[in-house]
Amino acid sequence: MKDKLNRREKAHRLSNNKIFNIKFQRKNYLTFIGGLTSIFLGYILLANGSITLAPILLVLGYCVIIPVSILIK
Repeated sequence: MKDKLNRREKAHRLSNNKIFNIKFQRKNYLTFIGGLTSIFLGYILLANGSITLAPILLVLGYCVIIPVSILIK
């Protein structure tokens, strides 16, 4: 019985740790939608034959905007 309480306390402490409490705000979601839009436009341009702007939009969306949207506080 005492062992179960210790497990519950440890789980509760971990859930209250700031590392595990990631709460997205409106700016996170808007930035994420911007990243998805960049990726979507990149694929559309790639299908139409744009070999310069499409890869730029895709790399920007995947490597910059989406990670930034996750890291913004």
